[in-house]
Amino acid sequence: MRLGVLRETYPNERRVALIPALAPMYVKLGFEVLVHSGAGEGAHHTDDAYRQAGATVLSTREEVLAQADIVLTVRTAGANPNFEADLPHIRAGQIWVGFMEPLFRPQGVQQLAERGATAFAMELIPRITRAQSMDALSSMATVAGYKAVLLAAHLSPRMFPLLMSAAGTVSPARVFVIGAGVAGLQAMATAKRLGAAVSGYDVRPATRDQVESVGAKFVEIPLQVEQAEASGGYARALEEETLRRQQDLLGEHLVQHEVVITTAAVPGKRAPLLIPRRVVEAMPAGSVIIDLAAEWGGNCELTQPGETVQHAGATIVGAVNLPATAPVDASMLYSRNLYNLLAHLHKVGMLPTPAPDHEDEIARETLVAHGGRITHPRVMQSVG
Repeated sequence: MRLGVLRETYPNERRVALIPALAPMYVKLGFEVLVHSGAGEGAHHTDDAYRQAGATVLSTREEVLAQADIVLTVRTAGANPNFEADLPHIRAGQIWVGFMEPLFRPQGVQQLAERGATAFAMELIPRITRAQSMDALSSMATVAGYKAVLLAAHLSPRMFPLLMSAAGTVSPARVFVIGAGVAGLQAMATAKRLGAAVSGYDVRPATRDQVESVGAKFVEIPLQVEQAEASGGYARALEEETLRRQQDLLGEHLVQHEVVITTAAVPGKRAPLLIPRRVVEAMPAGSVIIDLAAEWGGNCELTQPGETVQHAGATIVGAVNLPATAPVDASMLYSRNLYNLLAHLHKVGMLPTPAPDHEDEIARETLVAHGGRITHPRVMQSVG
């Protein structure tokens, strides 16, 4: 089978779905590797590096799509607004693998299905032990959490650590992180390493130990929430009345902090609105909010995806695609996640002929389109 690697078309995307070091591993599995010229440039991988690793470099995107049986991407379908340009070149039976936003923007998966393509969505890797090496969401969330803190430190008028000098003592910046998933915990750990006074909150009480394990103070908010955790360890969407109560109680803490990083998201739904305008206006002058949920509507009322907003002395960053700002390491992690998934699919017999009713949980949960139709129940529900 021929494996094709495309140059990404999402705005400012610098990651690549395959680094040269992994090309020989695909060859050992029996794949011929085709790479679109320039695909690795953003992550500092040259065409020659791919050739030396045993790949064939093709000049145009159309050549890759015409020859590849499997197409590897970082962002495609609903995760890439420029995806429709590829549609005329997609063949029936061609297999696509990448981030696709199958639950939040399922129309892209629907388009792949209509072209007769097979699609595996990296967002739907199940949260089980044997799939951890394939969990691209967690890999990219690690990068995003780290970069969010560096961005906040750059924009904040405050220094993060406690500093003592003959001229006086500089108190540490106060950082509040909302959400104790992978991105949130990485943000807490990074802010702590930079010397900030870090607090963290999550609607799931069970995350207290994780927050405290990275050196942050767990903020407990007295909400009466039943089943705050959904399947896979994700937070569950709250009822409207509970959400309003959460906003009020969170606001009492947020106004005491100069830096806020938000990571709260619910798969397939709009991100919960946790920071209303009135709270932003009550925060200290010079405050910075980094909203990692911007792509899904944002946790802050004033967030604009991909933009930086100034309001009442505060800076609100609608952070989009932060992993692309660390393309070398992000590409390495993502490439390994992809390889581990494809090696597994190959092992269990899902390549080259996928089966929607396969007994393997990883194969079954990641397959979202096959045989001209959407195959995943949750994606079907999202399409309506």
